[in-house]
Amino acid sequence: MTTITTDVAIIGGGPAGLTAAATLAARTSVRVLVLEREHEAGGIPRHSDHLGYGVRDKHTFTTGPRYARRLVDEATDAGAQLLTKTMVTSWGEQNGLNITSPRGRDRVEAKAVILATGARERPRPARMIPGGRPAGVLTTGELQNKVHLYHQEVGTRAVVIGAELVSWSAVMTLKEAGCRTELLVTQHARPESYAAFNLGGRAMFRTSVATRSRVTQVLGCTRVTGVEIEDLTTGRRRVVECDTVVFTGDWIPDHELARTAGITLDRGTRGPLVDSIGRTNRPGIFAAGNLVHPVDTADIAALGGAHVARAVEKHLNGATFPSGGAVPILARAPFKWVTPGLYEPGLPAPARGRLETWVTDHVRAPRVTVRQGGRTIARRSLPWPASPGRVFRIPWDLLKDVDPSGGPVELTL
Repeated sequence: MTTITTDVAIIGGGPAGLTAAATLAARTSVRVLVLEREHEAGGIPRHSDHLGYGVRDKHTFTTGPRYARRLVDEATDAGAQLLTKTMVTSWGEQNGLNITSPRGRDRVEAKAVILATGARERPRPARMIPGGRPAGVLTTGELQNKVHLYHQEVGTRAVVIGAELVSWSAVMTLKEAGCRTELLVTQHARPESYAAFNLGGRAMFRTSVATRSRVTQVLGCTRVTGVEIEDLTTGRRRVVECDTVVFTGDWIPDHELARTAGITLDRGTRGPLVDSIGRTNRPGIFAAGNLVHPVDTADIAALGGAHVARAVEKHLNGATFPSGGAVPILARAPFKWVTPGLYEPGLPAPARGRLETWVTDHVRAPRVTVRQGGRTIARRSLPWPASPGRVFRIPWDLLKDVDPSGGPVELTL
């Protein structure tokens, strides 16, 4: 067993991890090691072969694979080392890591660790949907791997569960594979995606969205033959024939390593509980990207990785951060979660100066209220709607009047 010594170990080679690596390696003389379990780094964009990537971080408009290659090139050109096909299997002493790869088992010793393991969609079993276990049931990630990486056929007629941005990404992939999308299904009263995506998608792909509906059963023995759908308003059920079912959204962070490290998890996001610079409760371990906000777009995850990298740089240089007086930030209905979940007086604002939240209901004209100790300390109307299926952003300066000794802060609409 070989011991690899580095200054910063980054677990996860997606947009957040690669951008953090490029930022650290370019701005400092520290050694940076990226550990990626897939055979290539790049994360989800690597197999999401459509336009829409790089807008906020690279000020471009490109495809997922091109965006992923650019992030990899920037990290390696800056001097970061990438180890692919490498799985972190357990934690060693202090912030040490035990890794396994085709090379064998090794140990990594690092002064700081950035967790950037991302998030995943819940598959059908986790959603407790009954029926047979036929072939043809996929998540968006599985679909895009099959089509864009392995060039496999997926079917001819599909039903997509969900109507958010990633759902339309699945529809585009299905079309490229020669599979027609018969229907998108959402339990919400309106599609979760932006109106432009919803209206444009319906017209472009000649499909429809069943709102206030849910899949109650997957039909078929060896191959999917259809799904049973229930109208939540009337209770009526019908069968839609298809040979492919794609479950989209319903994200959960890949938090297994955080859990085994004894890191406190946020009850809402189920990712690590962090402050505005990405610190966890374990000294020297930071978290970034969709691990802490499941999920936002790749460019936002990348900007978050750069933000956390700057804090890690200061940590390595011996900077002293305020600690011990963190105020919990709690999400109240209709918010499902909020991140960062801790307000530490004296720390910089989070990436882009925004809290990130997720809502359970559509709110066309949201008015955010911040409460502490039973009193309202801030209230502001925001010009953008809140919708399930996408992140809702709240300006960080709404917390400027938080009392460090006043107890938890509550956010609501």
